[in-house]
Amino acid sequence: MRMKVGVLGATGAVGQRFIQLLAEHPWFELAALTASERSAGKKYGEIAKWRLDVPLPDKVKDLKVLPTSPEKVDADIVFSALPASIAKDVEPEFAKAGFVVASNASAYRMESDVPLMIPEVNPDHLGLVEVQKKNRHWDGCIITNPNCSVIAMALSLKPLMKFGIKGVHVATMQAVSGAGYEGVSSMAILDNVIPYIAKEEEKMEIEAQKILGEFDGAKVKNADFAVSASCNRVPVIDGHTEAIWASLCDNPSLSEVRDAFAKFKCDEVKGLPTAPEKAIIVHDAEDRPQPRLDRNAGKGMSVSVGRIMEYADGVKYIAMGHNTIRGAAGASILNAELFCKTYKR
Repeated sequence: MRMKVGVLGATGAVGQRFIQLLAEHPWFELAALTASERSAGKKYGEIAKWRLDVPLPDKVKDLKVLPTSPEKVDADIVFSALPASIAKDVEPEFAKAGFVVASNASAYRMESDVPLMIPEVNPDHLGLVEVQKKNRHWDGCIITNPNCSVIAMALSLKPLMKFGIKGVHVATMQAVSGAGYEGVSSMAILDNVIPYIAKEEEKMEIEAQKILGEFDGAKVKNADFAVSASCNRVPVIDGHTEAIWASLCDNPSLSEVRDAFAKFKCDEVKGLPTAPEKAIIVHDAEDRPQPRLDRNAGKGMSVSVGRIMEYADGVKYIAMGHNTIRGAAGASILNAELFCKTYKR
């Protein structure tokens, strides 16, 4: 039986991606869209500033937009595209009311009893749901996905964990869609690179350790390595590109590193509709990956890596992922699918 789902904050860039990906989802029926009070009661097709490069699904054009309140939403799972400042208060209200909240917001990512998930990387961390329910006396729960840039980085680091990671440096080249529909003006970004994205470097430097840490049944012990990040906005629509330098305890050959990337898989995501056939795609061409060529790999859910080279006591490489699909809406949907599979919903 298909489960009813809703999208909180449905009019923004990530909310639109949720709608695009959920419109024909085989497990989920898109039943509710919420937005601000000024939009409530209006038809979604009348108020959404829909992206020109993505078609608006016919089935949502006439859906009435609801207030973002648990009493108004008839669904089992809600996908949160809310700003963190709003999610901080709203998401617990839905969890208390029995909803599964699959959140893209940063508000609860680093809470000790909230899973910060990349299903191919740390599926066992979903066990924190039981800890959370017990701690907070909630009938529902909050499950979060990481920052969009962290997802590509952490997913690419997972196969390297077997070599022992001592430290990571990363420089990002992040697409403008990561700032929302009106987040960066064209006059600011065209012919330009902006070497600052508010709070982005801090997220990259703390989230990966939790994701790659060990869950002991009660808590997550963070991975024992440091990340140093420099985050930059570039004039690309979709697709975050990252130059990553990983210092390793062992001394693997480049072919061993390449094989680790190419052979990486996770059995726990088998059968999940949003999971790509390959979570990591390796490119041998010297000029790949590129956002225009590779962001839609695996329907936007695969992370591409290339330019794998020796670096001091480790390796350096380029990683690239679709920031609003794998890095946002698709990540939350995959988390919800894993929840349904795990808890037989």
